[in-house]
Amino acid sequence: MKKPAPLSLVRRAPPRLRKEIECVLISRTQIHRRVRELAKRIEHDFAGRDLVVVSLLNGTVMFLADLIRSLNLPLRLDFMGVSSYGSGTVSRELVFTKELRLDVRGRDVLLVDDILDTGKTLTAVIAKLQQLQPRQIKTCVLLNKPARRVEDVQADYAGFEIPDLFVVGYGLDYAERYRNLPFVGVLKPEMYGK
Repeated sequence: MKKPAPLSLVRRAPPRLRKEIECVLISRTQIHRRVRELAKRIEHDFAGRDLVVVSLLNGTVMFLADLIRSLNLPLRLDFMGVSSYGSGTVSRELVFTKELRLDVRGRDVLLVDDILDTGKTLTAVIAKLQQLQPRQIKTCVLLNKPARRVEDVQADYAGFEIPDLFVVGYGLDYAERYRNLPFVGVLKPEMYGK
């Protein structure tokens, strides 16, 4: 696995968001550049394969859209719904809310998630997918947060390695807010009651 892209200096949040967002951790430009880099690696690794992209709802929506538009190879797309977070910051029991429609037996699967944090979600989803007997499962995450890892799992493709901060934007939310931000920002602790 290639090392995730390093983070450069953080920037101030846009004026309208400064009461809620501490800073911009990863800019729109950095994200788009890194997504294109990930897509090139994925294209190389899956050239000539029968690829099924499986995306976890809902946090991957922006990352997934940009990633698959950058992939120059045929693919099928399906979604799984997994819930592990409420409106707070503490994980609760994992619940599958949407199952796959596509048959992945004997196919190459690229599992896409927004953030690899504790590893509990990714570990559970990989185990569930393995029951469907794909040829192989590779994982791709936008953000890798190793400081909170409790499961022995690593992403095959990771956009950025981040410190243990509560991040929102570019699909990531807090209480279903901030998903539409074009950057990844650090949420101020007073916004989530820490």
